[in-house]
Amino acid sequence: MITRRVPFTLALLALLGFWAAVWVAPSEAATATYSGQPAKYVFFFIGDGMGMPQRSAAEFYAAAKAGKISDITLAIDKLPVQGMTTTYSSESPITDSAAAGTAMACGVKTYNAALGMDANKNPYTSIAEMARDKGMLVGIVSSVSIDHATPASFYAHQPSRNTMYEIGLDLVASKFDYFGGGGFVDPSGKKSKLPEPRENVLDAAKKAGYTVAADKASFEKLAKGVKAIAYNAWLQDAEALPYDIDTRKEDISLAEFTAKGIELLDNPKGFFMMVEGGKIDWACHANDALTSIKDTQAFDESMKVALAFMAKHPKETVIVVTGDHECGGLTIGFAGTKYENFFTVLDGQKVSFQKFSAEILKEYKEKNAGKYNFDDMKPIITANFGLKFEGDAKADRAVLKDFEIAQLKEAFERSMAGDTEKSKDEQTYLLYGGYSPLTVTITHILNQKAGLAWTSYSHTGVPVATSADGVGAEIFGGLYDNTDLALKFMSVMGLPAKAVPLTKSVAQN
Repeated sequence: MITRRVPFTLALLALLGFWAAVWVAPSEAATATYSGQPAKYVFFFIGDGMGMPQRSAAEFYAAAKAGKISDITLAIDKLPVQGMTTTYSSESPITDSAAAGTAMACGVKTYNAALGMDANKNPYTSIAEMARDKGMLVGIVSSVSIDHATPASFYAHQPSRNTMYEIGLDLVASKFDYFGGGGFVDPSGKKSKLPEPRENVLDAAKKAGYTVAADKASFEKLAKGVKAIAYNAWLQDAEALPYDIDTRKEDISLAEFTAKGIELLDNPKGFFMMVEGGKIDWACHANDALTSIKDTQAFDESMKVALAFMAKHPKETVIVVTGDHECGGLTIGFAGTKYENFFTVLDGQKVSFQKFSAEILKEYKEKNAGKYNFDDMKPIITANFGLKFEGDAKADRAVLKDFEIAQLKEAFERSMAGDTEKSKDEQTYLLYGGYSPLTVTITHILNQKAGLAWTSYSHTGVPVATSADGVGAEIFGGLYDNTDLALKFMSVMGLPAKAVPLTKSVAQN
């Protein structure tokens, strides 16, 4: 039997809060396993950086647009089983995505940055690898690069998440059946310390029998029977899919990548598919609320694809949705608005922080060649974020107050001076977090006017919500650690619920 102690404060939080409706004793939740007929179709959805504030913000925003105060609009929050999961790593209350991903994929705690191995660098078998060894087909989907920390946790075994080339080689060696979403950060091994010559990861993949689809037309042609690596033609930043708010008609959505995965993986022996909404996290790092909300909604749409599949296979499918950690310390409430919220103010935003910084600001700087004028920037800010420089601030929430205009002007001057990278002093970092000063100041002001605020440009250590439906879903309720997620998946797949060193085969356990 697996036992785990849960801090009393967390247990008390679950007992007193939202989770009272699903509460079971922590030890019972941690040890809960499934012994019925194994699930044939296994879906694991991970919203990177998606804590309860991110889920709540998406729902409050949608409710406000419908003229309501609150309404549960996310499908993930309508799943019948709801639980709470702790996220700390082996070295810190605040995890990174690699340690969290490894915990959920392999069932072991590890240090921040490690992939597929414990804190002593001993490699462990992931639940995706176990599914593969059991004869199931396996798919990994992500809105960020496919060699990023969360997807890599399911197929790679590396002491550092930064060894992107080696991670790419691990992807090819995994022999998983489908990879979809973002591309590869270092496919040619420019940053690798491995000896030369180094084979391009995509060339290695093609030699291993993978079909590579690099645009929507070739993606749509993928059919059953092929092992595929598919990614969008436009990879907006760091080889990732564009933010949902910036998506064009010709782009492939996370939901479409999920649907294609089901099409390619469906077979008599079943499949395992992990789908990550990775850019929820990136938007929260940058403190961009609406971009995070839009990507949370896109993530929810991808889960609806799995729900539609489960409706056809209700006794054979399990769907589990969680976050690897919260990011940004997002709060539903801001001191300046007290008890009030004005979420529809966010409607004025038309682009992500990324597009504004990398395209719109860049174009402005190139066009004006050092002759920068804040007055010229004002209509650009209004067009892209809806903030107004004239009008009655009491009658229109989008109208900027004098001190807010002063903040924007100072940030504009910093951005035009090139102060866009890591801030040189602590005070400046607290203001801008290493992002474009103007961009992050715009999103901060806009978010605050809506009644949202941030405490960090990084992850936080609070527990996250876990939701489930289908075969064995009941064991995912209650309060437990993220390592228990892997063990619960093992039991739902008909395997012993224990972490397995990579040197052992699944058949030996």
